[in-house]
Amino acid sequence: MFGFGKSKHKEINAKQLAEMLGKGEALVVDVREASEFADGHIPGSVNMPLSTFQPSKLPPSGGKAIVLTCLGGRRSGMALDKCSVAQEAVDTHLAGGFGAWTSAGLPVER
Repeated sequence: MFGFGKSKHKEINAKQLAEMLGKGEALVVDVREASEFADGHIPGSVNMPLSTFQPSKLPPSGGKAIVLTCLGGRRSGMALDKCSVAQEAVDTHLAGGFGAWTSAGLPVER
């Protein structure tokens, strides 16, 4: 982390995630707290706050890639660490989080 070697997590950008969602290839799990999620989130995303996050409680993906997100990328990385410890097949998050999504001018659901 912090520039010392490569990130162990796969990162995708907002445009890549939007393309995946458009093709029905991704399920977004937002690990921000419920109040943050209520203020705006990626359309169709599921809220699982990091404070109570349990990889075993992830929703069925229906064959889609599960992509984690938060506000800026830090909390989704922490959630991915929990997934790797639990040996869950979730290894991807949105680089820059919801902030990158809104900066790209992509739709927001409230």
